[in-house]
Amino acid sequence: MPIFGNNTAYVAARAKSRKANLMDRTRLRQLIQQSPDQLTVAVADNGYRNEMDLYAGHFTGSDLVEAALTHNLQVELAKILNLCNGKVRSIVEIYTGRFQYQNAKVVLRAVDNDVDVKKVSHSILPEESEINIPWLKMIEESSTIRDAVEQMRRLSFGKDLMAIGEDEGLQAYEDALDRHYFKNSLAQLKASSPDITILRNHLRAEIDHRNIINILEGHAFGLSSEEISQALISGGRLIAKRNESQACASREGLLDVLRLSNTFDLNGFQSVLTESDEKRTLDPVITWLRELEHAQMQRMSYLHPISALPVIHYVSAKVQEIEDLRFIVRGRMAGLSTEVLEAHVL
Repeated sequence: MPIFGNNTAYVAARAKSRKANLMDRTRLRQLIQQSPDQLTVAVADNGYRNEMDLYAGHFTGSDLVEAALTHNLQVELAKILNLCNGKVRSIVEIYTGRFQYQNAKVVLRAVDNDVDVKKVSHSILPEESEINIPWLKMIEESSTIRDAVEQMRRLSFGKDLMAIGEDEGLQAYEDALDRHYFKNSLAQLKASSPDITILRNHLRAEIDHRNIINILEGHAFGLSSEEISQALISGGRLIAKRNESQACASREGLLDVLRLSNTFDLNGFQSVLTESDEKRTLDPVITWLRELEHAQMQRMSYLHPISALPVIHYVSAKVQEIEDLRFIVRGRMAGLSTEVLEAHVL
């Protein structure tokens, strides 16, 4: 039950306590060394036993771990939101609202790729969690992306999805979801209080990073500058509207635009670009940008310790732990080396 009144200090303290219980780098490194069979036990021993027991009668191996991790995250998000009220809750919900958009993407991808609903219910959206039932029903009752979109029409982003041409592919719908989330979130962060300003700046940094990746991917796939520009999300700070065409035209153009910022680490960016070229993958750039977001999120947690920010930092860290564990388990099951796993997780 939420505690009524001004419970900001209480919620922030609870979030910090939960954050302290998450796995550190040492524990994750130990997990990476485990065999696939050992991993199931190790994940259970690191805070996920209740969920592993819940699903043990239905699944085994990576399916068991996937379902347990997803269920744990959904329950934890519900718990942390239930602790909040008033202004704190409204701010935290802006950040946690992104998970509804992610579920919509899961549905669209499953329908587009003709993935059986049972497979989805065994991993990303376990059916034992009531939250997932409506999403699974959408997959089950849809044979095309348009069918799924029709079922989402009453959701907050439904109108934007319905406005997309029926001949458009999956990417257009995913881009529309991203644009709606960020536009809607920034519109709710208009107040000038320090915590809201910091969260607004963080979301704008996320937009910038997504746009940088979209531009680099567009160049790699040989898309035109106009096609790349259509995929960009408005609201960032590094690439102004007047500089979009320049940034989308070429990598040199993107670097010239980024050079205009006195806060962006251009040298660091160029270094990981070189590494990406050598490895022929954008992974180094994606990892580097993600680390910038994590560092910014870390600062958020202590700049205003009695606010919604420590709660958001905890949610972010919890999501990262789940993603790291998923990657370790999937990677081990797929036979990835310890070195590859450490490069992506640590």
